[in-house]
Amino acid sequence: MKLLVIGSGGREHAIAFHLKQSSLVQEVYCAPGNPGMQADGIHCLDISEMDFESLIAFAKEEQIDWTFVGPEAPLFGGIVDHFAESGQVAFGPSQAAAQIEASKLFAKRLMEKYHIPTAKYQTFTDQKEALKYLEQQTLPIVIKVDGPAAGKGVTVAETLSAAKNAVIQAFGKEDGNQRIVVEECLEGPEFSIFSMVFNGKVCHSVPARDHKRLEDGDRGPNTGGMGALAPLIDISAEIYQRAIREIVEPTLEAMAKEGTPFNGVLYTGLMLTKEGPKVIEYNARFGDPETQVVLPLLKTDFASLINNLLHGKDTDVEWDEDSTCLGVVLAAEGYPEKPIKGIEFTLNSVNNPALKIYYAGISSLDPICSSGGRIAMVTGYASNKKAAQELVYHYLKEQKLEKIQYREDIGDTV
Repeated sequence: MKLLVIGSGGREHAIAFHLKQSSLVQEVYCAPGNPGMQADGIHCLDISEMDFESLIAFAKEEQIDWTFVGPEAPLFGGIVDHFAESGQVAFGPSQAAAQIEASKLFAKRLMEKYHIPTAKYQTFTDQKEALKYLEQQTLPIVIKVDGPAAGKGVTVAETLSAAKNAVIQAFGKEDGNQRIVVEECLEGPEFSIFSMVFNGKVCHSVPARDHKRLEDGDRGPNTGGMGALAPLIDISAEIYQRAIREIVEPTLEAMAKEGTPFNGVLYTGLMLTKEGPKVIEYNARFGDPETQVVLPLLKTDFASLINNLLHGKDTDVEWDEDSTCLGVVLAAEGYPEKPIKGIEFTLNSVNNPALKIYYAGISSLDPICSSGGRIAMVTGYASNKKAAQELVYHYLKEQKLEKIQYREDIGDTV
């Protein structure tokens, strides 16, 4: 098979890399990709992820068997619908189904209608009304911007002034059509589940955990993710199955009933509260950086799994639940607000098969030159969490990383 992956980040590097490991796969292309992917034999294309016409033309010309869409922006733009209309196969949700991530309000109303456990909420289109509502609420409280936010449109406000500031900022960015969701702050350990879905057939991943906060001890601003861990020993098999039974499966059923059946990867972000698991958020695609630690644990051939789903075949999915994969993100100084671009540095070559580097915001590999906030992710695969931590952090401590920031406690906090 010849496959195309859409996107340029660490998630797409992981997707393309693991697809390429399959004996069924002849070539993997990535549009636009990044220079770090090329070292793994992935062909990068000078085509924007939003240039649907050129992507479709390439898929036709190269006789691509199917395309895997990584990031949210092309999904929100309807890339899967465009591919389908052109007779091409793309693995991902339709534009209508992608609303489950694109609109916080769509997701909250869906959960409310179908009694899917989540935080209590109110929505606002008026800044004054939202600020007045905040005066009557207990803290902390969560403010979510309705609409695409690249994983960063959420503020967990510990103080009333922080909550009000988040509301003012949210309304200040738009032209008067802004909507926000204000919801209670759930407490408990977070975890997420990926569900690969096509025409009713579903395969679920092991649970994973993203570390969103910039600094050690889960302090500092929210980011796109500073590291991840999978699987999770604090999420029991019973809780995992309950989340599938009470949340993930009802969500997929609800989407079908609403006339927006979901295909592709449904990311269900969960909080294990005292009442049981509840939904924090949905994404309409693999999460970044969780993908980089989940896919190495997949013992089933990844390309075969997606291919079977696309062709309506049943697939037994096997995961390595006795090992641990842990990853630490290297981010540019100034991330997430104003990351410095053009930082040049090198990373020692990796000779250990248990270590893997997935690249993201770079414009060159030798030397590495940063072009975005998150530059790379170093992952370690080991028999347990402690061994995986030692593997990754021992490697990082040997590097010269000026103007680069990373957390030193990935895997420690819940």
